Formats: sequence, structure tokens, C-alpha cells
Amino acid sequence: MTAFLIENIAPLMFAALVIVLLIGYPVAFSLAAVGIAFGLLGIELGLLQPTLLQALPERIWGVMSNDTLLAVPFFTFMGLILERSGMAEDLLDTIGQLFGPIRGGLAYAVIFVGALLAATTGVVAASVISMGLISLPIMLRYGYDRRLASGVIAASGTLAQIIPPSLVLIIMADQLGRSVGDMYAGAFIPGLTLAALYATFVIGVSIVRPGWAPALPAEARTLREPDGSSGNRSLLALTIISAAAATAYWQIYYNKYNPETATDERIVLTMAVGIGTAFLLAVVNKLLKLGLLSKIAERVTFVLIPPLALIFLVLGTIFLGVATPTEGGAMGATGALIMALARRRLSISLLKQAMNTTAKLSTFVVFILVGARVFSLTFYGVNGHVWVEHLLTSLPGGQLGFLIVVNILIFVLAFFLDFFELSFIVVPLIGPVADKLGIDLIWFGVLLGVNMQTSFMHPPFGFALFYLRSVAPSKEYTDRITGRRVAPVGTGQIYWGAVPFVVIQVLMVGLIIAFPNLVSGGLATKEKVDIKNIQIEIPAEESAPPGATPGGPADEQEDAEKALERSMGGEKGSEAPGQGGAAPEKPPETKK
Repeated sequence: MTAFLIENIAPLMFAALVIVLLIGYPVAFSLAAVGIAFGLLGIELGLLQPTLLQALPERIWGVMSNDTLLAVPFFTFMGLILERSGMAEDLLDTIGQLFGPIRGGLAYAVIFVGALLAATTGVVAASVISMGLISLPIMLRYGYDRRLASGVIAASGTLAQIIPPSLVLIIMADQLGRSVGDMYAGAFIPGLTLAALYATFVIGVSIVRPGWAPALPAEARTLREPDGSSGNRSLLALTIISAAAATAYWQIYYNKYNPETATDERIVLTMAVGIGTAFLLAVVNKLLKLGLLSKIAERVTFVLIPPLALIFLVLGTIFLGVATPTEGGAMGATGALIMALARRRLSISLLKQAMNTTAKLSTFVVFILVGARVFSLTFYGVNGHVWVEHLLTSLPGGQLGFLIVVNILIFVLAFFLDFFELSFIVVPLIGPVADKLGIDLIWFGVLLGVNMQTSFMHPPFGFALFYLRSVAPSKEYTDRITGRRVAPVGTGQIYWGAVPFVVIQVLMVGLIIAFPNLVSGGLATKEKVDIKNIQIEIPAEESAPPGATPGGPADEQEDAEKALERSMGGEKGSEAPGQGGAAPEKPPETKK
């Protein structure tokens, strides 16, 4: 029995953790308890030294002194303030009016606003609950299929998992030992691509099943001109002008003068130029009362600019290298407070709620990380990482086989664990193996982040589905606008609505594996250096002129080197004879 335990203690430790988690104990305490229990068992079996556990305080101090994790409370606080500032309500109302005349318009508005909220809040719960409260009643009012409506809202809310500034990417960068800024840059294009895939699905549904995603009726479109027209022509003209300014900037500044600039930096600055142009024209039109812009054009411009400016303040400064992610989060939190103050939504109770929730979430993260450090100390001590490495590197198919197995594992575990638990338990085990196989860890982290998105959408355990269930009508009610009775949204309808979007997320994982440039295209181009062509040139020493006085810079450096050597090694301080130095001095004789 003892021999069996010694031989298989690593897999037994992992199995014990899974069992304890399935029983329902809190993750942080499960990790710490299993780590300590198997640490004591390893000491009893002679596999570990008792001194190993003395490293625990140092590892816990490493968690507390981790600057990267400071970004978590900043981005959480920013998201909670924005959630309560009314920004989501204004965005959904305005973009719903803009896309309303076309089939599936409200669904496109939800996807667009979901991506925008993801880039400003970074919190899934805030996005799903906000859009569920605001958009779902409107979609039900105008005859949207309940499965499509609930699926679009839940899936768009989970974009906060992959579009920066995402909390998952901060934790992923910390666990993989990579820069948060690089992780954000790598996830930028895949996040937008995923939003585009959601919109493509809605297009397909509106063609195949037009009754599932009807257009808004004429009486619901409130932003109209006095003559009854939509006013989209002036909005189109404003869009063309701003797009022309952005394209000119891209072509002249980047393609002509700075062709090596990273894609993410190009996108952010080019968008800033286009948006700034539109905002400037709208402000001039309003101040001078020119009347060139319609109601819809002015509303869209003034509602979209503040969150887009906040995105540039956070992500733009990070991508440009002006600020670290922690500093970007601090600026984002300040910007969110300014926006809430401008909307007259900032109050003491709002601040208390936001700070209370931020403190809870940050404590939750730190406690799980402390438990994970206790677990990993024992697991690495019994060579558990070697067991995992041998298990995964012996898979057939090399890198591709490893990626397929790991993604299937993450997908299955996402049924039972959320992204924090997956990041702290699984990623530290598979990250070193991926690095050993030659897989870029930034690309690998983004791939896992997209896969972990499914943890929010998995029926029946997905948190996004629970968030939506909490705000979706569970009983029949009377609509306050139309006066008609509206049927409730069933839990089964929410689950079935999530299934197509889980498939799309899995498809996105396959696209990232098939086209790695989706991630690496957002990263800065690094100059390749051929070490074979490196030449080290040592300047020839100039001979001292006759009669020169010693004590120049070279002599001072030599004296300093001798003093350092003497302090470190006694009589090693003097140079060996024949190297240009004096003979070593004899040590002083001691009297007996």
C-alpha cells in the first residue's frame, strides 16, 4: 500500500481535489486543505521534507505583492460604476432605434452594445443583467423568439470574457507569466471576430426564420425628423466623412511612414481619429446651430462618444505603451466616476455598493490564489508537474494533439468550474507543457480564454444563464406599452437559446488554431536577431604615454575590482602574477 501511494501520489492528489470540489466545498479552502493534507502525507511517506512547508509564507507573500492583480479591483470597480450610471440603457435605446428598421435589428443592437460594454466594463454579470433588464422586455414586446432573444443577450454578455479589459485575461497573464498588455493585444481581434460571428448567426436566422427576429414597427421608431423621415442620410454622410479621415490616417501615417506598427495600435488610433472627427463635426453643428445633422445622427454621436473615449483611455494607453494595465484600470475607474457624475447618477450609496462588490470579488480572487499556491507547493514537491508533463507530451499528434486534448478537457471542466477555478487549477499545470512544446503562451492564453467563455454558457451550469434567468420574466405579465399579455421565458428556452452560441464559441476556438495570426496579428512585430551574425568588438587598449601619471579611469576601475575581490575572497583580491598586476601580498603573520 505504501509503495502504491508513493508511486501514484500525484494523480491521487489531483483526484482528491476533484472529489472535494464535486462534494461542494469552497474552491479556495478545497485547494488549501488538499495541499496541506497531501503535504503531511508526503512527509510521512518520506517523499517531502518538513522544511518544504516553511516556504508557504513566502509563496503567500508573493500573492500579496503581485502588482498584476491590482488591475482586478480597478476594472471591477469601473464596470460596476458604469453598470449603474445608465450608460447601457442609453446605448441600447439609441442603437436599437438605429438598427430597428431592419430584421434582427434589436439583436444586432444587443451584440453591438455587448461588445461595447465588454470593452468598458470587463464584467460578464454587469453586461448580462443590464441587457436582460433593458432589451429582453423590448424584444419580447415586438415578437422575438424567446430562445433567440435569450441566447443573444447571454452570449453578448460573455464577450466581456475575451474583449479587453477582461478579468480572465489578467488572471491568465499572471498564471502564464506573460504581460497583461500583450494578452490584451492578442485578444483584441479574436474578440471582435467572435462578435461578428454572433451577428452572422443572427443574419442567418433572420433570413431562414424571419418571424423570429422582426423589424421594429414604425410607431416604435421615435427618433424621426419633423417630415417623418428616418434621418439616416445625414448619419451616413457623417460616417463616410469620419471613415475617410480614419482611412487617410491609416494610409498616410502607418502604411507610408510607420509600416511596422502593431495591428492593435493601428486599430485603436485609427478609430480614435475617425470618432474624434465625427464628434468634432457634431459639436460644431450643435454650437453653431447649422442643422446639418438629424436627430438620430446627433443622438448616436453623443451617446457613443463617451464610452468610446473611455475605451481609448483604457485600451489605447495600454496598447500604445503609455500606461501599464494597472494604470489603465485606474484611469478607467476615474473615467467611469466622471461619466457617472456627468449623468448625475453618482451618489454615496452607489459608491458604497460598487466598493463593497469590488472588495468581495477581489478577496475572492486572492483567496483562491492563496489556496492554489498551497496546493501547487505540495503538487510540485511530489513531482506532479512531471506527471502532467509526461501525460500530455506523450499524446500522439504533437502540438495539435496536445491542443485538441487540452481544449476538450477545458470544455468539459467548464461544465462544473468557472473561469477563476480553471485559471488557478488547470492553467498552471498545462502552461509549462505548452511552453515546452514550443507554443507561444500569449496565443495559448487567448485560446484558453475563448474556450473558457463556454463556462458561462454551458447548460445547465452557465453563470450567464443564471444571471439572465434572474431578470427574465418567470410569469405572464401585461406589457406597459402595448397592453398585451406577454408569456414568460422558460428556463428550457434560455438553455436551448444558448446552444448555438456555444457552438459558435467552439468554432472560434477552431479558427484560432487554424489561423494563429488572428492572435499574433495584434502583437507588435519583433525584430529577429540572428545570433550567428553577432560580432563583439573590443577596442584596443591605448598605451600610456611616457611620464603619464597613473590613477586614470582604468586604474580606478582596476582598484575597485581588487577591493571587491578582496571583500569576497580574502587574498583572491590581488591579480595573479603575469597578468600585469603586482605580486600578491603576504598575509600578516599571527603570533602564537
